[in-house]
Amino acid sequence: MKSLLGRLRYRRLASTFTILATLSAGILIGSIAAHGVRGQESSKVDTSDATPLKVPAPRDLSTDFTRIAKQVEPAVVNINTITLPKERQQSRKLHGRSVAPPQQQQSPDDGDDDQDGQGGDDQDQNQNNLQDFFNRFFGMGPQGGQDDAGQERESLGSGFIVDPRGYIITNNHVVDKADKIFVKLPGDPDSGNGLQGRPATVVGVDKDTDIAVIKIKTDKPLPTVNLGNSDGAQVGDWVIAIGSPFTLSQTVTAGIVSAKNRTIDQSQAGQFQHFIQTDAAINPGNSGGPLLNMAGEVIGMNTAIFTQSGTYAGIGFAMPANVIVSVYNQLISPEHKVIRGSIGITFQPSISPAVARVYGFKNGVMINTVQSGFPADKAGLKPNDIITSIDGRSIKDGNDLVDDISARKPGTTVTLGYLRDGKSLTATVTIGDRAKMIAAANSGASDDDDNSSPSAPDAAQAKLGLQVSDIPQGAPAGLHGVVIENVKPGSFADEAGLGDFQGFVIVAVNRQPVHSAAEFGRIVAALKSGSDVAFEVVDPQHRSLGSHYVGGTLP
Repeated sequence: MKSLLGRLRYRRLASTFTILATLSAGILIGSIAAHGVRGQESSKVDTSDATPLKVPAPRDLSTDFTRIAKQVEPAVVNINTITLPKERQQSRKLHGRSVAPPQQQQSPDDGDDDQDGQGGDDQDQNQNNLQDFFNRFFGMGPQGGQDDAGQERESLGSGFIVDPRGYIITNNHVVDKADKIFVKLPGDPDSGNGLQGRPATVVGVDKDTDIAVIKIKTDKPLPTVNLGNSDGAQVGDWVIAIGSPFTLSQTVTAGIVSAKNRTIDQSQAGQFQHFIQTDAAINPGNSGGPLLNMAGEVIGMNTAIFTQSGTYAGIGFAMPANVIVSVYNQLISPEHKVIRGSIGITFQPSISPAVARVYGFKNGVMINTVQSGFPADKAGLKPNDIITSIDGRSIKDGNDLVDDISARKPGTTVTLGYLRDGKSLTATVTIGDRAKMIAAANSGASDDDDNSSPSAPDAAQAKLGLQVSDIPQGAPAGLHGVVIENVKPGSFADEAGLGDFQGFVIVAVNRQPVHSAAEFGRIVAALKSGSDVAFEVVDPQHRSLGSHYVGGTLP
């Protein structure tokens, strides 16, 4: 049953075509009316010398694009879903009829706090914020957009068959929260409204990568796509996208690889999502469809677009095939879920070069917090330690650390090289189960509930463009430093990043602990032009979240 908004959208679309048809007819009628008199005169023209036109034999102008489209289209499917209002779901349960949602298989916890998988920020909120700029696009829906009793919400997306027995890969957001999922294969009869098809069930989902595996029953082998190695894709390569934009199934578009390893969500929610960027036209409904190289191999799955209008703006993002293969193989396992490793730390994703120089490292990851009782804590790691290697291999950054640790099986061990106060040390850490650690952290998490407030600003630090004050009386035991009162726009403090931390507490400058505004002033006074300056900052309300590090080179 189409929703009210769906009908309105359909009527607007139909109205648009009606207006165009009316205009065309008007032009045609006007032409006849305008040339009516001359038309009578033209009947006197002798056309015996006119040669009739002929339709030529069709010419085969096949290209690689044509070949790939013919080869892959049979394995690209249309996916439509129905989500019932909560009232109707409850009503069905009360009447004893099971309405099991398709995501009944166990899936990984989507709570995420850190870069190696331990913590508890609300990922759904992060995704909602991200949608202001990057639309997750699954067709004309959810149509209706209301949860009134009696209304169904419909959405539309794409997918591709990877196993002749009916296994299909798509985006998790295409099937998320759906009560009914239908798959329409090329050649399947149209139900009349462009929706419905063969019932599908969810095999498993991975919210972290937005990948889902669904399955349909089939009495004969189905056509499949060929998967390629996404690492081989290069910027500038031709690519082809196939899907169902705006319900227009089997739509083929072409473009190039615009960039690789593109992270569109810089928060922890996007830590496992590093996309292939393309300018192949993809729109609502393409979500879950394949991105193909010129060998006809799937190198990515179209997942998101950058848009301010809700439609194609020249920038699309596809999840790399190599990630898809890894996730798929785990989702079809008996557990039907992705198991990732974790060591129980949080860290700052990016640190300025000045901070790195002050703390004496070029590549590596500085630990913000170590969760008590988790693997890193048991191995003796502490906040401010800098992880520099894994099993003797130097790590570049946080993404490198996350990719390595998360790919390891819980229960295995890893040797981490790290720096502490300039000394090189090693620790043997036993990898934990990320999902279980998230659940444990969420169930026992507690934040310090401080109520410190800043006092009058101290204008003595004009050298930095920064005003600080002593921590007020009654501050929690163990908290030391100075409160950031004000940051002058365009000043060194502002350029260093302190403008984002007004109300926070500076606990150290260049690794020197700070206990008062006077002590802070003496440290700053000793700084000279050209000096690297690193500030360690904490949130007095949530100290358990660890420190932030910002800095720069003093002009």
